[in-house]
Amino acid sequence: MSDFKNSNNDRRNFLGLTGKAGLSTLVASAAGINLGVFDLVHAQSNTQPFRFAHITDSHLYSGVDHKFDRQLEDAVDQVNSMRVMPDFVVFGGDIAQNGTEDQIVKGKQILSKLKPKLISIPGEHDWYVDMGKVWKGVMGHDGKDYWSFNHKGVHFIGMNSILVPDFWTAKQMSARERMEAMEMLEGPIGGLWGVGPQQLEWLKKDVANLPSNTPVVVFTHSPLWDYYPRWNFQTVDGPQIREILGKFANVTSIHGHVHQTVYNKIGNMTSIGAMSTSWPWPYPPVALKYPESQQYRADPGNEQDGMGSLSVEVQGGNKPKIITYQPFADSLTPFLKNMKA
Repeated sequence: MSDFKNSNNDRRNFLGLTGKAGLSTLVASAAGINLGVFDLVHAQSNTQPFRFAHITDSHLYSGVDHKFDRQLEDAVDQVNSMRVMPDFVVFGGDIAQNGTEDQIVKGKQILSKLKPKLISIPGEHDWYVDMGKVWKGVMGHDGKDYWSFNHKGVHFIGMNSILVPDFWTAKQMSARERMEAMEMLEGPIGGLWGVGPQQLEWLKKDVANLPSNTPVVVFTHSPLWDYYPRWNFQTVDGPQIREILGKFANVTSIHGHVHQTVYNKIGNMTSIGAMSTSWPWPYPPVALKYPESQQYRADPGNEQDGMGSLSVEVQGGNKPKIITYQPFADSLTPFLKNMKA
């Protein structure tokens, strides 16, 4: 792990977010940035330092040797090349572009080369051809699309945030038409997404007996805050999720879908948006309160442009954030010298 020091710096949170081929990094210390991983340090006495990795939004097409295949393979290689191996890897949804079985199976074959354990949540591109049947069988966690587990003092939660009420039956849509409706970025026919009542009830029960000082990390495909609902950069029942998790002192939300570096904090929940392994979306074409920080991007049409590092230092109370973006993930190389097994 990184060389963490016991000092007054332990009382402040340092978040380092990096992206190269879709890998994102959260570093809960002032030690620096580590390529492609999340390092969690002692939040309290019962939390052991460890590391996990996050990969998301590969959007694989059918056919052989598509460039998105190679970019996902590159992300896998980056994780496998780390000297300090993550305890596990979370895939954040949209493994497929059109939700077909061959695309999902191809994604699983590529991700199966990861050395650490893999756990996944779905995105809308994975789901609406067959309502998640193939995804659950190939990528699901024991066949499920939501889950939780405890690991070294941290409680991890994964939820399916791309569910909508049935709009297709009354319109007599085919499976392909339903998928095409849900693939749309702007003005989606299906309406705003959410996790739905069943997962909300499950979440209440899941965290009911956890102490309030338990660090919680929650994964969803879409943001748990209203970033830009017109593009479904939101989760409609995000406020209910934040309320359920409101008793915890430390909640981190990690999401994909936006294909951008984006940071937000509401109450006790810090949200980090991850870049994809496929292409970058431009930022919404209107003035918004968020994102508070935008990455430099010269060419949004270049799927490998704008990949670098974002450092966010957050101090307690009303103290300001310090946010710095530096292009090109190769700039992180000096930080790797501080790594030790």
